Parts: sequence; structure tokens; C-alpha cells
Amino acid sequence: MRIAIFGANGATGRILTRRALDAGHSVIAVTRHPEQFHITDPKLTMAGADVRDLTAVTAAVEGTDAVLSTLGVTFTMAPVDTYSVGVANIVSAMRTAGVDRLAVVSSTAIADYPGRTDTPFALRVVQPVISSVFGKTLYADMRRMEDIVADSGLNWTIVRPSGLFDLPDVTEYLAGQRDPVGAFTSRTDLADYLLKLAESPESGATVTISTTVDTPSMWQLLRREAFKSA
Repeated sequence: MRIAIFGANGATGRILTRRALDAGHSVIAVTRHPEQFHITDPKLTMAGADVRDLTAVTAAVEGTDAVLSTLGVTFTMAPVDTYSVGVANIVSAMRTAGVDRLAVVSSTAIADYPGRTDTPFALRVVQPVISSVFGKTLYADMRRMEDIVADSGLNWTIVRPSGLFDLPDVTEYLAGQRDPVGAFTSRTDLADYLLKLAESPESGATVTISTTVDTPSMWQLLRREAFKSA
């Protein structure tokens, strides 16, 4: 397959790019800062493009079989529109280029999951504050992004991870149209699942992904991840 990855220079995007290349796929790595991207491979093409530039986005997706978005924004109380504007351009570009398969990363924090199990007490305390204060504008834009994707008419999947953290290897994660378990998703698991969705999509579905082993505490996650992008 030929896969375009937006947000390729983010923490999840770099893992996803490497896994896709190792699986034998050709990758278009789309980033505003190609000079900071240090993966090299004969099957890799760098596309220096701002997701707000429709012409550049269209050029990046032409000739691809699937598009994966790992766009991420750090927590801020300022207005955020990167997700919605960026994905709107991706959707428009895909229609122009005749590319149908799209998967985007969102977050479980934008929805309530009454059936969630193994929820840490700290998550119940902290998440309302993050969702309504520190991440209010970010999550509002994620919701706008999800609406754009759901109305796109494409073969789409919205992937909602929980608190992102790093592990070296893929675990036996839980994923699909289900309530999340616990409070965490490793970036390696997320990248693995995104690649599976490019190959065998869950079409028109909003899914979750949960890592249930070797997870940090909520306080460790907040210290390490609060100011990182996806």
C-alpha cells in the first residue's frame, strides 16, 4: 500500500511511519518540518506541507491508497482549529484525488463512557478539569473534526485513544467499537492499530483503543505527557 501520514513528525506519527515502512508499505510522511524528520528508507517520501495548505495537502495524498492522521496539538486554553481545519483540507484533498480510506486520531476524553471499567480514581478527579479548562478548546476542535470526518462520505474510522504514553513493544491491546478499559493507550499500540485499519478498515466507525498492561499512574502520565502532542 501507499499511505499518507499527517502529523508524521509527532510522537505517534514517527512510530506509525516506522511500522508502516517495516511492514513493506510506501509512506508519504507529511510534516511542516521535514528537516526535523530523521527516518530514512527507500520507501519513504517526505512531503513538507502545512495541513492548512489545501494545495500542498492535495499533492501529498495523490496516488495513495489510505490516509492516516495523527495530528496533535499541545494543551492550551487559546483557541484551537488545527484538527478541524486540517482534517477538512485532508477530506477535500482526498475527494479531489479520488482516495477513499481515512483514519484519524481523536480522544476518549471528548465523550462519556458509562461502561468504562478499571477507571483510576485519579482519572475521575482530573479528567473533568482537563476537559473543561486546560483542554476545553482542544477537545472542542476534536469534536468538530469528528463531525467533518463522519460527514465526509469517505471510508472513515475515528480512533479514540486514552492517555498516551510510550512502550517499546506492541501489547495485546483492546480495540474496536467498545467502551475503553482503564485510562491509557501506548503510542506503539495506537500505531499498530492505525496500520491495521489502513489495511482492513472498520468503515464508518468510531472506535477506542486501550492498553491494559505496563501502564503508568495518572500522575506519571500528567507529568510526562501533558505538554506533548499525539
